[in-house]
Amino acid sequence: MKRRKPAEEASGLGPEEAPPRRASTAVVTAGEPAQPPGEAAGDIGPVVSGNLKRLRSERGLSLERLSRASGVSRAMLGQIELGQSTPTINVLWKIARALDVPFSTLINQQSGPEATVLPLSRARVLRSIDGAFQSRALFPMDRPRSVEFYELRLAPNAEEQADPHPPGTLENLVVSVGRCEITVGPEKRLLGTGDAILFEADVPHVYRNPDAGETLMYLVMTYAQRI
Repeated sequence: MKRRKPAEEASGLGPEEAPPRRASTAVVTAGEPAQPPGEAAGDIGPVVSGNLKRLRSERGLSLERLSRASGVSRAMLGQIELGQSTPTINVLWKIARALDVPFSTLINQQSGPEATVLPLSRARVLRSIDGAFQSRALFPMDRPRSVEFYELRLAPNAEEQADPHPPGTLENLVVSVGRCEITVGPEKRLLGTGDAILFEADVPHVYRNPDAGETLMYLVMTYAQRI
């Protein structure tokens, strides 16, 4: 699996980035329609406050560390989180870049705590050019995440080569149906149904189906904290 690139800076609020893909893969099934951005009230302070606290907590960052990464003072970050200060656009851009999220992520109202259903009929699916490898994201593609969950399918006697991910990236793979031969750097492992493997994915790795039936697997990818 390939990590999606950080959102590129833009002069305005652009669409969310596309789902992760390899050079050898293409999006063949459209994903869920992008959710309309939350309507920003005249004072976006409360919205930014909640989003900043959530994003900082998800990354395990202290105010001091975020301050060093963004160039925004610790005092100002604290005031924003407490809803005591409404940040300027320039300050928001600095915070968004430091958190590696689109600008819109900070100013849009997040949905409530209700469960999110991902219908199979609207799933985002990537397939290799020859159709032998298929990857389906099992999480909302609404924002960058440090942990991602995928369903993988590998056709009989097929293999998929994956490029190295950034240092610190971990892959936790479990075989649900069939078998899969995993090559990580110079090491090779054969996994049967129910077997799982955890490995550092910052080296080239290959998934290969040695059998005449389809292999079904589930993959959890965990990315290293960038700050």
